[in-house]
Amino acid sequence: MKKLDYIDGLKGIGALMVFFCHFVFAFYYAAYSLTGDAVNTNSGIEITIGKTPLNLLYSGNSAVCLFLVFSGFVLCLSYFHTRDKGRLKSAAWKRYFRLMPMILMINTLIFVLMSLGCYRNDEAAILTKSTVWFAGFNQFQPNFLQMLGESLAGCFLFGTNNYNGVLWTIPYLFSGALVVYLAAYLVGENPFRYVVYLVMLLAAVKTDIYFAGIFLGFAASDFFCTRQKGMELWRRFWLLPLGSFVLGVYLLSYPSIGSDMSGTIYGILPSAYTTLYHLAGAALLLAGVLGLPGLQRFFGAKPFRFLGKVSYSLYLLHFPVIATFSCWLFLSLYGKMSYGLLTALDFVCTLALVLILSALSRKYLEPVSGRLTAGISKTFAGRKKE
Repeated sequence: MKKLDYIDGLKGIGALMVFFCHFVFAFYYAAYSLTGDAVNTNSGIEITIGKTPLNLLYSGNSAVCLFLVFSGFVLCLSYFHTRDKGRLKSAAWKRYFRLMPMILMINTLIFVLMSLGCYRNDEAAILTKSTVWFAGFNQFQPNFLQMLGESLAGCFLFGTNNYNGVLWTIPYLFSGALVVYLAAYLVGENPFRYVVYLVMLLAAVKTDIYFAGIFLGFAASDFFCTRQKGMELWRRFWLLPLGSFVLGVYLLSYPSIGSDMSGTIYGILPSAYTTLYHLAGAALLLAGVLGLPGLQRFFGAKPFRFLGKVSYSLYLLHFPVIATFSCWLFLSLYGKMSYGLLTALDFVCTLALVLILSALSRKYLEPVSGRLTAGISKTFAGRKKE
């Protein structure tokens, strides 16, 4: 099947949003908390921005929801096109080895950086007024065996993320994928399978709502691949996917803090369902893009495709860079220029470094996963012949 570059582009945008989120939370925490005690500007503009759709640019929870929905969408695309259950079996056993090597390598790097005392987020947080959020990360004595346990099993089974905070999402990308593969294997050709999908969604909402992101993307990929007439109608009446996209952006931009939004464009919504809004927004945005070729071309543009290619490395690498390099640069120049100019300079330098490291990681580190799975496949194939 033809590669859907725009889906990769959207995944890349989601990963970049997570970076924006963590940088903003570290240096302009009031843009998230919406409280005056964390303001770092004379006008308090970060609070104003935080109550407008512009907050979507750094909404980490929205980015995670987008990433989960898009990941769920691509998991079974090849199966729904070919109906080859062998692809599901192969994808299921490879899933762990697809994710684990990068996690282990980045966590090992973090262990070294912590051992050398390179994490300076606790010092920077005092000056940036982000002690509530930023100061506590990685402020413990590193232990190699603990790091190894987190990398090989803890993050997959329990979302353990002491060394790299972003690893809390790994159970959804791992266990959620296995559930999706199993569902496709058991009911992928059953005419009543959408009832099963609905039960999966309801179970996720009742237990752990983030799993719903994977399941929503999975259900969308089934419809996209197997309901050609439905997709043709969806594309023909372009106002429907356009409305879906706009509504999706609106829900995704609901401020993550979930506090009282009266007096803003979000005032009509109850304040207790932030993640539900973001998941629904991600699903609606996906539906809109699937129905609008113009948006597909936009999100499939070369810069977004690049972000999609490096998205996994970018996701795993960016926070250690912020907690070490960004904090070092900030502390080195603090007081020598205005706060706004300093953080702008810091942001540009950090973004450049993160993108360079992610590109290098994509080229030299991520292929380890492919070589590992190929080696395991070859070993098992050899044993079968014996």
